[in-house]
Amino acid sequence: MTQPPTPIQPARTQLPSAESWLTGVPLPAQRQLDGYAVAGFVISLPGLTAPLGAVLALVGLARIRKSGARGRKLGVAALAICAGWAIAIGVAAALGLYGEHKAGIGRSVPIAQLKVGKCFDADLDAGTTLKLVTIADCAAGHSGEAFAKASAGLTGLPPDEKGTAATQACASSFQQFIGKPYVQSELDMYYVVLEDHPVADGNVLCLVGKPGERLTGTMRGSQR
Repeated sequence: MTQPPTPIQPARTQLPSAESWLTGVPLPAQRQLDGYAVAGFVISLPGLTAPLGAVLALVGLARIRKSGARGRKLGVAALAICAGWAIAIGVAAALGLYGEHKAGIGRSVPIAQLKVGKCFDADLDAGTTLKLVTIADCAAGHSGEAFAKASAGLTGLPPDEKGTAATQACASSFQQFIGKPYVQSELDMYYVVLEDHPVADGNVLCLVGKPGERLTGTMRGSQR
């Protein structure tokens, strides 16, 4: 009787253990955070350093793609924060420019059109009658400030008496505004006659300044 062929057993190769397969390959829990991604996230938070944070985050993301390190979410978050800061700063700048435009800052106007509470730039040392002034930001350096409108009967008065009456009318408002009588103040007072006859909102525009000095902030209550 013919015997059935004996099956040939394939040669067995000793496979390496599972542990040896992973030798030198870091597990997810063992991978380190990319330092650039972390730094980019931290530096992006204050806002002023956001541009540097964006650069570091981009470098970190590029390194992570090559190394497989952790920190991708931090890098993406840093870029998102930087984008948010850029939008916020852009909106704030646009609103600031709009506010300045609305307030007329930088615009030249006839001095008679200067509104009470507005600061202005002009050459107070010129020794000539001011006709045009430039509206200025009170928070920044400026030449002077329109602090009041006063009423004075000037009709028919000669020029010297008209000047005295206008000065007296502004002097009362000066003390209320500055907090010190004009004769005791280091500041100078100026006036612009808008009309000779008194009107409801005042016919004399009163200004304060100090030749040779740039004022900062309103002089209201300054006691100067």
